[in-house]
Amino acid sequence: MNIFATLPDNILFVLALVYCTLFSAQLILWICQRVRSKSFIEMKNRIRSWWVMVFIFTIALVTSKNVSITFLGFVSFIALKEYFSMIPTRRADRRAIFWAYLTIPIQYYSAAIGYYGFFIVFIPVYMFLLIPARMIAIGETRHFLQAIGTIHWGLMTTVYCLSHAAFLLSIKPTHTLPAGHAGLLLCLIVLTQANDIAQFCWGKLIGKRKISPTVSPNKTVGGWLGGVITTAILALLISPLLTPFTHLQALVIGGLVGISGFIGDLNISAVKRDIGIKDTGSLLPGHGGILDRVDSLTFTAPIFFHYINFFYVP
Repeated sequence: MNIFATLPDNILFVLALVYCTLFSAQLILWICQRVRSKSFIEMKNRIRSWWVMVFIFTIALVTSKNVSITFLGFVSFIALKEYFSMIPTRRADRRAIFWAYLTIPIQYYSAAIGYYGFFIVFIPVYMFLLIPARMIAIGETRHFLQAIGTIHWGLMTTVYCLSHAAFLLSIKPTHTLPAGHAGLLLCLIVLTQANDIAQFCWGKLIGKRKISPTVSPNKTVGGWLGGVITTAILALLISPLLTPFTHLQALVIGGLVGISGFIGDLNISAVKRDIGIKDTGSLLPGHGGILDRVDSLTFTAPIFFHYINFFYVP
């Protein structure tokens, strides 16, 4: 069966643009290698990783809703695993951490069936109460506040926030979706990742003034502004194909993704700088770990979801 035959043309068109962009990046890299006689190892690794990530995401997106949500749940699992691997934890917290992992299938299952009332409170309310109760039962009080804060912060960031991307596939808007639910998820991912790339490129081109030198020395005002403007323009171009947004709403969400994605990136950077590491992992050559790649998404996913929920869900 041809799974692409069932997809809306708008999704196929946007995916084609993404792959054309990757081909262009590959071609530019090849030209630079020939002209300047350099290997450009970091850029080569980055583009190679992008090919792998885009291909896997495409397969998950076009296969089915359940496959897409399972894939996103797996991303949350790897991100949470990387987080607990780099954060100092007490030996007594192992059982509480196991409970944190157990929230992933429950949270993503509630997203899959569209159970919004449970989805929105399960982690920030019920797990907020249950995890410290489990830790209290263990009886270890030394560094208790630090331990419980560490577990809750990681759970909220890598599971709760990221799971909002999965719920886009179950949301029930009042307006017709031009590319179905998959179009909403594709729009979020494209805008978020394009914002990261645009901020990097604009930072290299016009970035001079550091915006947060103690957290991320490479982040500049020029890169941030260039990324936000680029993302807003991109949102204006692709939103009519993938979302029910008006032109004004598209510009606003593009700006919000640009701003929130930047903060999400700095958020994880602050954690890494606090514990003295460069990357959260080494799974993606040229990028670091999964958490390094989805750091912006931890902020953009809930912002994008609730933006749609506010305007288009009764």
